[in-house]
Amino acid sequence: MHEVALAQGIVDIVTEQSERDGFKRAKVVHIELGALANVMPEALVFGFQSASLGTAAEGARIEFIPRPGTGWCMDCSVEVEVPARVALCPKCGGVKWMVTGGEQLRVTELEVD
Repeated sequence: MHEVALAQGIVDIVTEQSERDGFKRAKVVHIELGALANVMPEALVFGFQSASLGTAAEGARIEFIPRPGTGWCMDCSVEVEVPARVALCPKCGGVKWMVTGGEQLRVTELEVD
């Protein structure tokens, strides 16, 4: 479950920002999450709740901003939106495509006290 390590990284980001900007608590952590990031949101939230105890992130809510997965289809030469890495091209049904977006897991904004 790599989500626990990812959650610790998010707590570290909140902690560093707290020290730099002088806020005491984060209320909401906005996270951009790509459809192809291979992250289970529920597991990330659970890991975050555990990892944040005693930090400026304790009690903060995670707000996910979903981003679609995208890929370049080599059969029909177009960029397409794909729901998963094992999906068929929605235009031609082909299987030869490479990921072009939707792998991100990024803290985009903090709402703080």
